[in-house]
Amino acid sequence: MSVLASVPQEILEHVAFFAATDSFLGPPQGITALTSVDRRTHAALSMSSNPYLWSRIFAYKFDLSSAVQRLSGRDLCPSMICEELKLRCTLLKRIRRRTDCLATANTLSPTHRDALRSILWMAYLMMLENDGKNSRQLREYAAFDDWLKDFLFHPSGASLAAWSVKVDLWPPNDERSAIALWLFWYMLKPDEYLTDNDTAFREASGILKLFALGAHQYPLCTPPWNEFAPPSRERGASAIKHFGVPLRMAAPAPAPPAILAYLTLANKLSVSWDTIHYMKPPTAIPPSLAPGASSKEWEGEWMRGLHLADTSRPLGAAFSGAFVPGSLEAVWEGLFTYTEFTAYAALLSGAPPTVLQRSLVAHHPHLWKLREHHLYASDEPDAPEVRPLAPGNPLRGYIPNGCHFSETSDGVVVRESGQAEPVVYRSWSSVQKSGGPPGRLIDVFITGEGHSAWGQFNLVGRIRPCDGFISLSKEYVDGDRGQWLYRGYMVGNAEGNLSGRWRDTLSPPDVLGYEGCFVMSRRR
Repeated sequence: MSVLASVPQEILEHVAFFAATDSFLGPPQGITALTSVDRRTHAALSMSSNPYLWSRIFAYKFDLSSAVQRLSGRDLCPSMICEELKLRCTLLKRIRRRTDCLATANTLSPTHRDALRSILWMAYLMMLENDGKNSRQLREYAAFDDWLKDFLFHPSGASLAAWSVKVDLWPPNDERSAIALWLFWYMLKPDEYLTDNDTAFREASGILKLFALGAHQYPLCTPPWNEFAPPSRERGASAIKHFGVPLRMAAPAPAPPAILAYLTLANKLSVSWDTIHYMKPPTAIPPSLAPGASSKEWEGEWMRGLHLADTSRPLGAAFSGAFVPGSLEAVWEGLFTYTEFTAYAALLSGAPPTVLQRSLVAHHPHLWKLREHHLYASDEPDAPEVRPLAPGNPLRGYIPNGCHFSETSDGVVVRESGQAEPVVYRSWSSVQKSGGPPGRLIDVFITGEGHSAWGQFNLVGRIRPCDGFISLSKEYVDGDRGQWLYRGYMVGNAEGNLSGRWRDTLSPPDVLGYEGCFVMSRRR
């Protein structure tokens, strides 16, 4: 008879918990020997007979509170947490072995594709729920940051990006690449690329540049940017399981993290062969270096992914939670880029990606001051109907042609052509002073101003409700520089950055135009 046969159950559980958590990193290896001692001990400690113990082990090794909150309507129980623990341990060990990040051919087998899909979705959801533990398991145990570098940038990387460029093809615009780019931004530490050997920097920046500046190949958002109220959802949402719960999620667009990562790395180097700096602007801070970053930063990304895949609700009728009210109200500083016009025209005419990789990119600093104005509706039966502005001109920040507005400290009054009554928006500052939102948010109108080396300008636009997509019309005060359109996302929240692309407003919205990138961070 085993010496453990006489140990009370609760004492045995304490011993098992401390054995499992003796090391924070990696799977709970210390408990394996205990469960193999005899049948009685196995029956007392196995995952099937004691899921509560294993759910405590999960909570020690991984972040759990955010998942519990976001899946609160799904009755998350210990057995479901155990299922997630088994999946994570299996896939983290697989990442650590570097089994899947490289490819042996220019096509991937179905088994390889399935493994990559499981790894990337698991890691993406872990980072959306990261409060410190998840990122440590990925980085310190599984070396996932090195796995990502190989997957995205290695000549034999399983993203097939480097192989594609070598044969004059654009890197694949697929779910795997998009999720990997978001994970790369979440885990980026720019100083790792500032070494005497610049091979890693050149490999990374060469691929990131294509995803960031190749606007004709890699979308900034889905649904298309020129639809304020999209009539239907895009196809291709992924059916996944998270803590055993079946979910449908839309993969994020590849451009926003690629823009942030490319410009952060390029801006870190004082001299770069393909970059012209006109006064060096501040650099966006990656999430891995942000002092106050937590899972709350990524609530918008979680809600966007769910809403864009949820066919049970209308797509554009209401705010999905992807935009956090008040998050734009700030002074922002950053940069915008542009490439040689002749090179960009060649890209639109079908030039290979190497033309973009060899093109010079100019960086200009600029500063914005933005204000939010909100329109609310009440759900009370006898409340008057509140009508927002109609979906407007996509080249003017979704504002209808012929609109005129006046702004005060209390908000904005907008007069729309053909409508007898104006639409009155309340400023975010007045909403806060009055104790909070008076009802359900149905529209957000943005005003602001800024300046760059090219002069002063005014900004005006709206937020797309279905996904929090930001669209701003930029018009220079002196009129000589014309009008430009800035579109993008808030990537993060309190520690977040604006990431997107500008484009000309002379090309029709359904035609590819001249585009560049921009990033903005709150002035600290």
